[in-house]
Amino acid sequence: MSTLLQVSGLKKQFGGVKATDDVNIEVIKGELHAIIGPNGAGKTTLISQLSGAVRPDSGSIIFKGRNITNRPAHTRAKLGITRSFQITSLIMSMSVLDNVALAVQAHDGHSFKLFKPARKVTHLRENALKTLQQVGLENRADEPASALSHGEHRQLELAIALASSAEMMLLDEPMAGLGPEESTTMINFLKTLKGQKTILLIEHDMDAVFALADRISVLVYGKIIATGKPDEIRANDDVRHAYLGEE
Repeated sequence: MSTLLQVSGLKKQFGGVKATDDVNIEVIKGELHAIIGPNGAGKTTLISQLSGAVRPDSGSIIFKGRNITNRPAHTRAKLGITRSFQITSLIMSMSVLDNVALAVQAHDGHSFKLFKPARKVTHLRENALKTLQQVGLENRADEPASALSHGEHRQLELAIALASSAEMMLLDEPMAGLGPEESTTMINFLKTLKGQKTILLIEHDMDAVFALADRISVLVYGKIIATGKPDEIRANDDVRHAYLGEE
């Protein structure tokens, strides 16, 4: 097992609020590592620092042995980090297929092809269709993104993240707003990615977290109070008192 991401002493303060306070996390290549914590714990700030959207005040972020602490988001994407399930970035007027084909095109780096529809470039279309098959949306390929349900939008966002061929995926609450059936579909799909992708998952749905995670880190008031396997986190008194509750 090798370390893919090493976060050390990460700090970010907004006014008098310490959003991240000396955060240390190690993510092993191929694992699904979940970050849980109550509202206001600093989870969104943490993932924003990892993706490059927010620059830390101090500390370091090492990815694949490279110090990316001060690198902008687009260079992190080129190195193999993608973030999904933040504010929806879907183009609702375009087809499901075209949304993914554009992501494949961006990864290929051939921006000149924007002068003609991405779907007309054979390899872009084929790769986009393969990705849609992975998330179960191949039958909706020619429909506008606006015709999809909320859960299907989540699936499409995941397809766009997969289309980038990133080595590490930062998933920000993929279960948010999903019904029971949609959540089950999402959990089952994320299980198929385990071992293929390294995933850092932020999620409030504890059933999903404990069904998916290889390891869990608990963030409370900007500090990591525990990291361990799901059974270890369930049994941790500090975690139960701070977040999971006595049950």
